[in-house]
Amino acid sequence: MRTGTARLPLHGGKCPAWLFAKMKRLAGLIIEVIVLEFGAKEVLRRVADPYWFQALGCTLGFDWHSSGLTTTTCAALKDGIKNREKELGLFIAGGKGKTALQTPREIEEVGSRFALEQHVAGLKETSRLVAKVDNTALQDGFDLYHHCIFFTEEGDWSVVQQGMDESTRWARRYHWLGEEVRDFVSEPHHAVCCDYRQKNILNLVARESEENRQASVLLSRENPEKFLKEWSKIKEHEVSLDLPRHHPLPQGKRLSASLYKAFLEQPADFQGLLSISGVGPQTIRALSLLAELSFGAPPSRRDPARYSFAHGGKDGHPYPVNRETYDQSIQVLQEAVSRARIGQHEKMQALKRLAAFKIPG
Repeated sequence: MRTGTARLPLHGGKCPAWLFAKMKRLAGLIIEVIVLEFGAKEVLRRVADPYWFQALGCTLGFDWHSSGLTTTTCAALKDGIKNREKELGLFIAGGKGKTALQTPREIEEVGSRFALEQHVAGLKETSRLVAKVDNTALQDGFDLYHHCIFFTEEGDWSVVQQGMDESTRWARRYHWLGEEVRDFVSEPHHAVCCDYRQKNILNLVARESEENRQASVLLSRENPEKFLKEWSKIKEHEVSLDLPRHHPLPQGKRLSASLYKAFLEQPADFQGLLSISGVGPQTIRALSLLAELSFGAPPSRRDPARYSFAHGGKDGHPYPVNRETYDQSIQVLQEAVSRARIGQHEKMQALKRLAAFKIPG
């Protein structure tokens, strides 16, 4: 289940080397305490909690309201447990930009190095599908540029990934927790955190999009010639269609090629359709639109946002903070820092930074 989304401003610059060295050391020690006290699976639950993750980044010494917190915190965690993965029973693959594209290879390397080959195929498919859902099934205007998967020796996993809206230069963070996933393509969200809701997005993982998903699969199994003929008619009336600015109608050969690929594979369900290589946002958008026009099955335009970091739901808008959950998350982090094997001064500085991270309400 995706357990949260944070929407953050993109800040330029790079984390100073001296700061990152301290961050990764403290990150590794905090993770050590949590694993010793609660086990590796608890780390997965914690990084899947957007409040706890944000508080962790702040505790490590990063600007709490910067998009760089996501990428730097994940990198600090990854480097912080380096060469201790087997001891902790925790592994991290992926990262920002080109490193994100290396996630499958890194999972394979972990599997080979630590005799976890039985989980490699499943983790690689999970990593790919999680990214595909947030980039293709949920079209909210944010393109992924960071992807990090955390997993254990038993194959349990969580994912933290982030996308950027090129037009606004804002970022949105997505959290997934494997133990709660029941269906990758129907209401996978437990909580989504961002400063405000987007309008006119295409949310094909919403419960109310079920009929649209089913109709899209039926259309993908038909001869593409029939689909493209109908598509030509739609294109003639494009001006009259009420489409979001970031959802232009797909064009030409790429659409045709991906439709033929889907036709040959005959997907059994929407997850199967989504998993086909080459079937991207444009193809899914085209199928969804024709499904709406042909079957009268409109997709959801609802943004799955649940919480706001900027306001914390103080006035009940957009959503209230679950104070009990929040306090518990902070307490776990406070105790982890207090018990970490670091000097008293460094410990006090980290606790001060954590104390400065407050969600009002």
